[in-house]
Amino acid sequence: MIITSAKIEGFKNLKSISLLPDERYNIITGKNAQGKTNLLEAMWILTGCKSFRGSKEKDYIGVDANKMISEICIKDSRRNQKISYELRKSGSSVKNLHLNEVKLKGTSGLFDVFKCISFTPDDTEIIKGAPEKRRNFIDMALSQLNPSAVSHITKHNVIINQRNSLLKNIAQGLSKPEELDAWNVQASREGVYISYMRNAYIKQLNEVCRRLYGQITGEKEILEIVYSSNVFKTLDFENPFDENAVRQYYNRLCEMTEYDVKTGCTHTGANRDDIIIKINGFNAREFGSQGQIKSTALVIKLAQAEIYSKKSSEPPVVFLDDVMGELDESRQKLVFDIIKNMQVFITTCNESALLPEIKGKIFCVRNGEII
Repeated sequence: MIITSAKIEGFKNLKSISLLPDERYNIITGKNAQGKTNLLEAMWILTGCKSFRGSKEKDYIGVDANKMISEICIKDSRRNQKISYELRKSGSSVKNLHLNEVKLKGTSGLFDVFKCISFTPDDTEIIKGAPEKRRNFIDMALSQLNPSAVSHITKHNVIINQRNSLLKNIAQGLSKPEELDAWNVQASREGVYISYMRNAYIKQLNEVCRRLYGQITGEKEILEIVYSSNVFKTLDFENPFDENAVRQYYNRLCEMTEYDVKTGCTHTGANRDDIIIKINGFNAREFGSQGQIKSTALVIKLAQAEIYSKKSSEPPVVFLDDVMGELDESRQKLVFDIIKNMQVFITTCNESALLPEIKGKIFCVRNGEII
């Protein structure tokens, strides 16, 4: 898959941007705060995912703009497609999203269309951040392989939110505890599906990460990634995903009812699980050095790209935002060995810091424009 053209206007500080990218390497240069990352972000939101910077939709539109438009044309082995996203500050049609000129109701319809993997400095939060950061990353990565997972994850989030509201009402005497059962049944079915799905993906991720991290460290350090479920033990996942697994999940929810009512929150299930990342047996979040955390974040994203590329007939587009300049030559070579058959967009303040064999189109961004 490649991006054949892009048009962006009014996204944050970006003015009238028009791109005809190279099929391989695209180097986006410029000083800090000129709009390099904004350019990647404007294209990224067309994947159907939330901004990789955590931006809210209301912040997409520039201060001096009344609307923003992001549009890309993509090509895979089967066909050409066009995605456009228009957002206005006011008016009857505040948000318009189109795929091949057909209006979409939401961004979920894009998830199986534009496949992209981003790597940014903030990805270290996958290792050192809260469990939610790791869950979100795993859910996004496995959903790229299995788009149907999106509906299960979305449904589970709605169920948990409804269950939490009911817990608060029970605590206030506005609802009866028996009303929880219907939500427990639904949460169990969706939660088991998500737990088994995450565990299967993390087993793949661990295998690839272990190999890549060994290459980076000269086999001096061992990286291990495991799924930590608060319902299932590791050996439980060797059992089939069946009614017994659903019953086990349901029983665990019921056991925690009293505590959940007191706190007004669901403390059991896929919404509270974590991904444990260890280096030489020690938790990287607690004991990893800054260098180890950066290397681990890099390896995890490279593993995501490798897994997707092997499972799909179409390699993803790759965004490398301000990370290559920090890597030594050996690490840069590892990165480009993994993504050598993919279209790549690289932002950098200093193109001379990149490997000399990285040749493609160079776009210089200044004050939100390509000059």
